[in-house]
Amino acid sequence: MKTTKNDFSRKLKARLEIAMQDTPVVLINGPRQSGKTTLVKQYSPSLSYYTLDDDNTLNAAKQDPIGFINSIDKAIIDEIQRAPELLRAIKFSVDQNRQPGRFLLTGSANLLALPQVGDSLAGRMEILTLLPLSLTEMSHRENLFLSHAKNQSWPQQIPSEQLEIISRVLTGGYPEMLLRSDPARRSAWAGSYIKAIVERDIKDISSIEKLVEMPRLLEVLAQQSGKLTNFTQIGGQLNLDSKTTQKYIGLLETLFLVHRLKPWHSNALNRIIKTPKIHFLDSGLLASLNRMTIESVEWNKSDFGALLETWVYGELLKTISFTEEPWNIYYYRDKDKMEIDFILESHAHKIIGIEVKASHTIFNQDFHGLRKLAGLTGKNWISGIVLYNGDKCLAFGDNLWAIPFSMLD
Repeated sequence: MKTTKNDFSRKLKARLEIAMQDTPVVLINGPRQSGKTTLVKQYSPSLSYYTLDDDNTLNAAKQDPIGFINSIDKAIIDEIQRAPELLRAIKFSVDQNRQPGRFLLTGSANLLALPQVGDSLAGRMEILTLLPLSLTEMSHRENLFLSHAKNQSWPQQIPSEQLEIISRVLTGGYPEMLLRSDPARRSAWAGSYIKAIVERDIKDISSIEKLVEMPRLLEVLAQQSGKLTNFTQIGGQLNLDSKTTQKYIGLLETLFLVHRLKPWHSNALNRIIKTPKIHFLDSGLLASLNRMTIESVEWNKSDFGALLETWVYGELLKTISFTEEPWNIYYYRDKDKMEIDFILESHAHKIIGIEVKASHTIFNQDFHGLRKLAGLTGKNWISGIVLYNGDKCLAFGDNLWAIPFSMLD
């Protein structure tokens, strides 16, 4: 049976249902084509629906935002970032009527990063982020990775079907990419997707003049994904200074194309390199930008490690977005160049360290960095995990595990 965009049940729906029961305004934000409109329509099919991608609706909203909102009791408003002036009108409306679930908004830009928005809906709006499809959503399974990691309750038997890791990583999680089995068609979609964002969405949220540089900047960042970020070096390839480069990358972050991964540190650690890393949020989009295919990966696996790391990063971001318990993601690297790919830190400062290995075989030395981190974090340490391309969950000492990529499912 052919897969359609509506075949997937989104894990974020449970959090959406809770938020709509006690909050006047709920915003689902995330990248374009991640499934936001499908989710909100499925959740509230009876609500009036307005999309600001429609020019007439957009013009009406911009011309008279207060009148536009006053004519609405409850509604879904799609792509709210195209008319941020509506947010102040929504504030006035909900201050008069704070009934929960009045406005369900979607946005393809991080509203909190837009200077014209400010704190107009502080205390009145809950923000949830919908990223492209996760591995668990594609397989229609419950996401148990974080629960297993916290409790160290890894199963002896894992899902019987072997995860085709190269194919999965190259495809990513955009629903439209999953509909296209032909890599050339996926690349064509990715090209059109980026073109649309550059020509419309960036204009909606900024007034930059050198739009022509944005596709080139994305190509440069695609070569740097997962690496320590040198803004001067990146800008030098585009004849941009460091300040302008950081501004442009900030716009790509606001549109959920890339994400700045910060280094982990605590007051007890004073040897940390504080340079961020830039990761793409979707490995399929990154693979298309880097023109990677199954054939090219099998011919030369040297670049696949960075792409695999980006895929794991995206899956971890999705995992923590499904839970109400706050978790943050960092990386670790000290001046001795000892590095850990990802650190999950809970609100209570509990730590899970994660390393990514593309190989089928794991050795004791693969846990060297995790053992060091365990010593540094002391009582806050939960466990260390090496994700690998195998088929068994294996203990490698106290609180250390080799875990197959398929357990992200």
